[in-house]
Amino acid sequence: MEIRILSVDIERFNASTRMPFKYGIATMTHLPHVFLRVDVNFDGVNQTGISADHLPPKWFTKDPEKDPLEEIEDMLVVIENAGKLAQMIISDSVFNFWIELYQKQDDWAADSSTPHLLAHFGTSLIERALIDAFCRQQGRTFANLLQENAFGIHWDSIRPELKGKEPKDLFPAPLESITIRHTVGMVDPLTEAEISEDERIHDGLPQSLEKCIQFYGVNHFKIKVNGHLEQDLERLGAIENLFDRLNLVDFAFTLDGNEQFHKVSTFREFWNSLQESEPMRTFFEHLVFVEQPFHRDLALTEPIGDALKSWTQAPPIIIDESDATLDSAYTALQLGYRGTSHKNCKGIFKGIINKAMINQLNLDSGTSRFLMSGEDLANIGPVANHMDLVVQACLGNASVERNGHHYFKGLSLFNASTQESALSSFPDMYISENNYARLNIQNGVLPIHELLSFPFGTDSSHF
Repeated sequence: MEIRILSVDIERFNASTRMPFKYGIATMTHLPHVFLRVDVNFDGVNQTGISADHLPPKWFTKDPEKDPLEEIEDMLVVIENAGKLAQMIISDSVFNFWIELYQKQDDWAADSSTPHLLAHFGTSLIERALIDAFCRQQGRTFANLLQENAFGIHWDSIRPELKGKEPKDLFPAPLESITIRHTVGMVDPLTEAEISEDERIHDGLPQSLEKCIQFYGVNHFKIKVNGHLEQDLERLGAIENLFDRLNLVDFAFTLDGNEQFHKVSTFREFWNSLQESEPMRTFFEHLVFVEQPFHRDLALTEPIGDALKSWTQAPPIIIDESDATLDSAYTALQLGYRGTSHKNCKGIFKGIINKAMINQLNLDSGTSRFLMSGEDLANIGPVANHMDLVVQACLGNASVERNGHHYFKGLSLFNASTQESALSSFPDMYISENNYARLNIQNGVLPIHELLSFPFGTDSSHF
């Protein structure tokens, strides 16, 4: 097959959150949401593909000195550059197209001093749209094409130890539902009593953690900390008290370190201090893992690895923002981390190969020591969140952070026609609430089986 991308088009929407979302050094209240469309020629037949994502300042670079508007412009630059490079490529498979684009974008990033994670955000949007076009051209679903390796993935081109492996050896059948891991942002109200009347949102959706638990039935949580022991202890204690008051016994949570630590010894002291009281020790029995406590500039260095290996009682720790290159996850495991995360903005084929490596290591050892977490960028449908959920399902990531439904008012950003199409195409996944479509999360679970029946989780009639 001969594959060419003939054109790339970017459409931008401005989005506002229902409530401020504080993650790390940033607090999100407004940001752009972009759709990217490609016109792809497959052996002389044209097919359109689409992808989408938020442009979240302070995630790809986390530079405290840089203006958020400048960071948004940087994201648009990497997307536009990836689009230009993609139109220079002729390839014989979707995977080979991606790997050539990745290398070209990598070379450009080196010349322009653009961080890898940021540069390949652009690569990922082209990759997603190309995969979407291929699924439509084939008239098949992403899950089917992955299982048959119709994308042409050369596993050993990135991870030599996977030579000779096939998707059916490494991935189970896709999940048909996802357990929602609810984000507890650093300024999110925990109880209804904390919300003053002038701050209360009247849109029919829950605002406090207390109401989210009651409204959605969530029992998996991602709790963000800022690295200041007294503040974090107070907040974690308040969350523990809330769970106790609500009789929430069967719960699980992860801790997001937000790159707040520069030494393992400092985080180790922080970790030990968190569990000095009996209630906190009991609370931390529900911890699944700690995400990215160390700053990305240091996280994959040998001193961090040496300190991790010598900390025999360390909790499971994974990387997220440090997963910037094709070798980052492998390097992390060698250094003593227990895994990495997947979100589509970091790359689909990259995530697939990372999870294949993790699954193979667990098969070889007969354990479940290594893990992959499903994470989020507060994304929303009807494209970005859908595609990410399809990939998470195919990777077997059963508990996935989702917070776009909490910080944004459903699909209200988009016109009535788009929302009505989502409701009709995905009647189990969406529900109508006060004249807008929102995710239908019940008992903490989102049904996604309908997504798996579409080429790449989207209904082309929406666009």
